[in-house]
Amino acid sequence: MGEHGGGSVKEFMHRYLEVVSQKATVMAVAERMSFKRIGCLLVESDDPTREPIGILTETDLVRKVLAAGVDPMVTMANQVMVSPIVTITGDRTMLDASHLMETNHIRHLCVVEAGEIIGIISVRDLVRSFVDVESGPVSDLDKVYRPLSILMATTFATIPTDASLVTAAQLMREKRLGSLLTVEAGEIVGIVTECDMVRKGLAVNRAAEHMHVSAVMSSPLLSIDVNRTVRDASKMMSEQGVRHLTVTESGKIVGVLSVRDLVKMVSVRDRPRFLSKPS
Repeated sequence: MGEHGGGSVKEFMHRYLEVVSQKATVMAVAERMSFKRIGCLLVESDDPTREPIGILTETDLVRKVLAAGVDPMVTMANQVMVSPIVTITGDRTMLDASHLMETNHIRHLCVVEAGEIIGIISVRDLVRSFVDVESGPVSDLDKVYRPLSILMATTFATIPTDASLVTAAQLMREKRLGSLLTVEAGEIVGIVTECDMVRKGLAVNRAAEHMHVSAVMSSPLLSIDVNRTVRDASKMMSEQGVRHLTVTESGKIVGVLSVRDLVKMVSVRDRPRFLSKPS
């Protein structure tokens, strides 16, 4: 690990890349994401000798397809992909990767070497690099009193369990959120995430716009006490395969913690060094 923590991008990247045709339907993309249990796919060029030209994420499918009410059976990958792809070289640090993700409001970066994409890193990989080491920028947060209270979001959006997936997607797009807490009879009973909406909605139902949130939400909630450590939260997310936890105090929900929250504080604290570096 370098002086500022996080290690190099090449140490933590995933080398296996999932690529789809530009003409693949959104339905096919969602099915591939669900089957492979991944949050993004690359979109290939028409020229097989060229590098992929775009990237598609769960966020794109939720905000550009579900929220917009377009038909996933006819909408194609090149109509909703993000292009050009944001890249980083493998010799850069994971803190640099964190800053690039925060600056561009994204959760994935492609890793390049000699102009070729050789891997991909996600916000989950940032957490792994920052948290799963004995020393580094996140370990300092464990010395702070109740660090989860600093990292969590104390305001969160809710949605009724009988609301449609389209309504949920539109609220996520409006609030720029990756999750909503679900409410039934005035009580918070679960959570619905972009991942839920893609894997349990778009990927399995040709008429996802007619589905209710209750059909795809996760319940009961996975919670962590506000007095636990950042490492505890990271371990729970990793073991349960989730990106969000509710934070409780005396049994009452006081906030929501996401994977991005775990690394955002690190990025903010290190930003002066990042901005002072030559590009």
